[in-house]
Amino acid sequence: MQYKAMQAAGQIPANAVPEIPQAAVPVVGSTITRQARRLYVGNIPFGVTEDEMMEFFNQQMHLTGLAQAAGSPVLACQINLDKNFAFLEFRSTDETTQAMAFDGINFKGQSLKIRRPHDYQPMPGVADAPPITAPVANGVISTVVPDSPHKIFIGGLPNYLNEEQVKELLLSFGQLRAFNLVKDAATGLSKGYAFSEYVDHSITDQAIAGLNGMQLGDKKLIVQRASVGAKNAQNSATTAAPVMIQVPGLSMVGTSGPPTEVLCLLNMVTPDELRDEEEYEDILEDIKEECNKYGVVRSVEIPRPIEGVDVPGCGKVFVEFNSVMDCQKAQQALTGRKFSDRVVVTSYFDPDKYHRREF
Repeated sequence: MQYKAMQAAGQIPANAVPEIPQAAVPVVGSTITRQARRLYVGNIPFGVTEDEMMEFFNQQMHLTGLAQAAGSPVLACQINLDKNFAFLEFRSTDETTQAMAFDGINFKGQSLKIRRPHDYQPMPGVADAPPITAPVANGVISTVVPDSPHKIFIGGLPNYLNEEQVKELLLSFGQLRAFNLVKDAATGLSKGYAFSEYVDHSITDQAIAGLNGMQLGDKKLIVQRASVGAKNAQNSATTAAPVMIQVPGLSMVGTSGPPTEVLCLLNMVTPDELRDEEEYEDILEDIKEECNKYGVVRSVEIPRPIEGVDVPGCGKVFVEFNSVMDCQKAQQALTGRKFSDRVVVTSYFDPDKYHRREF
């Protein structure tokens, strides 16, 4: 970046921040604090530029009130195109810490992973305060699940389920604070287990009771608290307050969201089944026939896999009914039903998104 080159050449003093009064920001860009003013950003969108990254983070810092003064909190950006990550350099250590609250934020369709660099060491005598997450927590699910009594382990996941599909299972109980599907570093494929934490910790035991033992394909979920020390608390909580669930994780009131005329069916088909034209047509007819028992079906969409393309909604089935009432009947009847020995997971879907094919 031009800024860094000028700084190295001595044309810009190391502690000068253009357009920002020195007193406005408590700790500014000296060489001593540089480690503490950098953040690693992983999973960046393909083809994104350094200027776009800086503009996005500067805008977010001001929108959420995390910027401590006027001007640009982010001074520089370096992108490693080969390994799909970037480093951001901030003007102050405080703003750097606050920017960690953006972990999991969506940028151009990618969920960004934000971490301290490996060489990070807290400033001597300066407490590494936790980021203020409240301004950005709404709708942002962190990719870091800290160790706590509320951390949940989800094992036995079929490898074909992606992050969004696993999250959909968990979100049927409530809003997630953090979620991480563990992947193989070499292949990028799911290792079959994940960790999560809910915003409302009272949901934890309900989710465990509802999801543990659920059959997904040829696998059975193992869902429990990740902390061994929390085992007794979990057992006493579930014994004292049994969760009223007819079908694991799916029949609780309000878990499928507000009723609409579009029903989303998860865990009903696999991408492999959809590749074969004849099998695809059979599945389509079976679903139409079954859903017509509960009301008038307007349309059915089953996104199919395309080689080398991440197809939105692949693995899901979308059924549009003539009315919300018909859709509710189908939701009640199909939730928990088995289709090809897989337990069907249902949720209502936004009709506008359905018609725009935003699966």
